[in-house]
Amino acid sequence: MRNNIFSIFIICIFVSVGISCGGKPQNDQRSDMNSTQTGQTETYFQQQERGRTRMPGRGQDHGRGQGGLGLGRGKNIYARGQGWGRIDEINLTKKENSVIEIKTVKAEYKPLRSQLFATGKVISHPYHKAIVSYAFPARIAQIHVRIGDWVKPGQELVTLQSEEVGNAKSEFYKAMADFELTRVNYERQKRLYDRGVGAQKDYLAAEAEFKVTEANLNAAEKKLHILGFNEDQIQEIAESHQINPVITLFAPIRGKIIENNAVLGAMVDQSTEILTILDPTILCVDADLYEKDISKIKENQHVEASVPAYPGEKFVGKICYISDVLNEQTRTITVRSEMENQNYKLKPGMFADIRIYLNHAADVLVVPEEAILDDKDEKIVFVKQNDKFILHLVETGAKENKYVEILSGLNEGDFVVTEGNFQLKSKMYEEILKKGQVR
Repeated sequence: MRNNIFSIFIICIFVSVGISCGGKPQNDQRSDMNSTQTGQTETYFQQQERGRTRMPGRGQDHGRGQGGLGLGRGKNIYARGQGWGRIDEINLTKKENSVIEIKTVKAEYKPLRSQLFATGKVISHPYHKAIVSYAFPARIAQIHVRIGDWVKPGQELVTLQSEEVGNAKSEFYKAMADFELTRVNYERQKRLYDRGVGAQKDYLAAEAEFKVTEANLNAAEKKLHILGFNEDQIQEIAESHQINPVITLFAPIRGKIIENNAVLGAMVDQSTEILTILDPTILCVDADLYEKDISKIKENQHVEASVPAYPGEKFVGKICYISDVLNEQTRTITVRSEMENQNYKLKPGMFADIRIYLNHAADVLVVPEEAILDDKDEKIVFVKQNDKFILHLVETGAKENKYVEILSGLNEGDFVVTEGNFQLKSKMYEEILKKGQVR
């Protein structure tokens, strides 16, 4: 019994000692919490008194108001949730000024046109190209031109011998003889009938024969036209009365012989392309434009083309055709432009870069294209103000003659840096690292 009472007494002593060692007064905890909140509040008000309240992780400067960042307007353009600081002013030391060569150009208004760029291929103009062939079997008897020769319309090209030509001439002579005979008989019967000494039956029969032979003569003449003879040649055939089974093919257009498959004595038919004539003074460029650009283009818009063979040289033309069918696989539409090729430098088959001018020239704010720098997904420029260089975020538009349209972010008269701006950009990132603003 005494032992049990003694054990209970020892246990109570240990429990009391444990509570006194592990616990802490509630008032002390409240004191610690109040002191922590007081310290945070003092820090907050100290920052607010300095005119800058910087919340952690925000990357924004609420106390700066509108800065010199064009579109930035007080917004830190480097704050993308990565803890970047804001450096919008670059100051160079005397040593850096002596090393870095800075050149500036004033932003000003100049005439500029909106443009659309595409790639295309040079092709022959369909109305300035001709394939010389013959629709009936024949043999090449004479060749009057060589590849590379310039020809005029109506110039002799090749002479063919054809059985069809001989048969057609023979039928024409026979039809012409029958026509002359029935014409004489018809006129004689008509005179007799008019005088009352001829029978009406004979007169009507002669008239019918005359009309039949006249129709046969017209059919024979049409066949000669189909074979390739013109009116002057048919008149010559009618006067010569010679059955010569030859026909000469003439140039249908002005141009240059670019392909010659004629071989003396070779047989040709309707599938044989004997000669190809091309007028290279006017060619076409076919380009594929994306579906989103269809509304921007129309016929007769001015086009400039350049080819790798002649860098820096421009070939001018106009849009002459816009396809009515969209390619469902590439989601593009074909646009054809006529190009002047007076020096014959463009060749069918060449690849070309084309520039479509969408409107007439208008005065817009421009800067040289070397003043524009890429910074992540934005365009930036540096503007010189006194001895400082201010960073501006800009929005660009059309490009022409090495000038870029500025839609927003700059004002007329701003001096933008065109040389040395890459060094300024490096200096900007160096300042950011020095300030320890990258976490």
